[in-house]
Amino acid sequence: MSGLAAEGFVRFEAGETHTLLGDEAVAQWPTFADSWNDLPLDGFMADGGRYRRRRFAAFSALPRHVERKPHQPHWQSRDYNPLNGGVQRWFEPVTDAIAAHPVTQGVIRAGLELFHPLSGSPASPWHVELHQFRIEARADEAGQPTPEGAHRDGVDWVIVMLVDRQNVDSGVTDIYAPDGTSLGSFTLTTPGDAVFLDDHRVLHGVTPIQPHDPEQPALRDVLVVTYRQEEVA
Repeated sequence: MSGLAAEGFVRFEAGETHTLLGDEAVAQWPTFADSWNDLPLDGFMADGGRYRRRRFAAFSALPRHVERKPHQPHWQSRDYNPLNGGVQRWFEPVTDAIAAHPVTQGVIRAGLELFHPLSGSPASPWHVELHQFRIEARADEAGQPTPEGAHRDGVDWVIVMLVDRQNVDSGVTDIYAPDGTSLGSFTLTTPGDAVFLDDHRVLHGVTPIQPHDPEQPALRDVLVVTYRQEEVA
């Protein structure tokens, strides 16, 4: 993907993402998206916020083989996440049905197809982490998709795909060079809209969300998938 190699990120409109995923996955999108209605509250928010729900899973992956790993904590250093980093965060696991779902598997494999060749087609597996996020907002409390601000995730590659967006104002995705230069801003608005990122070359962040109708709750559901090359023992 020339844009990813040249710019460090590439956007996909929902229709383009559907092409990547294939007809079987697109046909089963409703059951995939519905699983966001069963996400527990994120209990590791150092700012005390109660606006984020999530589930987590990890996989070992190569282009021809994707295998789920035993459940494990998510960990980031404070260098990458000054708000919530530095601790092992044990989130509730992604359900088996969603881990094996055609959309989930399609997204993981789409990432492998793009990232693996750009990384020199390494022989060792990728450590892939999957995050289901729901950000909620009310009139008296904005939702923070990236409370740590513009950041890198401390991995090699990142996918962010919108799953749902209801009654939301803002939620603009901003991409930056490491020196802070803006490389682009856009809003993921349609389920399936996605951005693929080179985590070594760009930072990303999302502005807080607020309800468009202050009398109703607002939500922004996304799937985040990260890829890190496993070290060979």
